[in-house]
Amino acid sequence: MTAPISQDAVPAPAKAASYYERHIFFCLNQRPPGEDSCANHQAQEGFDRCKSQVKAAGLAGPGKVRVNKAGCLDRCAGGPVAVVYPEAVWYSYVDAHDIDEIVESHLKNGQVVERLLMPAHLGR
Repeated sequence: MTAPISQDAVPAPAKAASYYERHIFFCLNQRPPGEDSCANHQAQEGFDRCKSQVKAAGLAGPGKVRVNKAGCLDRCAGGPVAVVYPEAVWYSYVDAHDIDEIVESHLKNGQVVERLLMPAHLGR
């Protein structure tokens, strides 16, 4: 019979390293005619701008930033919508200047762009 293992002898699990430092998802969902959706608010253009700005800044790739398309993120009332992980920061943006600010401030320097934060109560 073996002696029970002391909890002091069991090492704490290592924190898994993330493949990307940050991940930004852009809702590109298109709802049926008459229903509001991010696709109706130039979401594709925001995604394209972010992807090109991230690449131009040398931020793309493993250990850095990944820019992804997403289906409905269920926050249509604030669209267009993007969310940055691991911080779970939700943004609503209007134009290329807003995207550039998110890239420079948040994705590059880790500083949340307060003026673009989506109100917590906005959903679908």
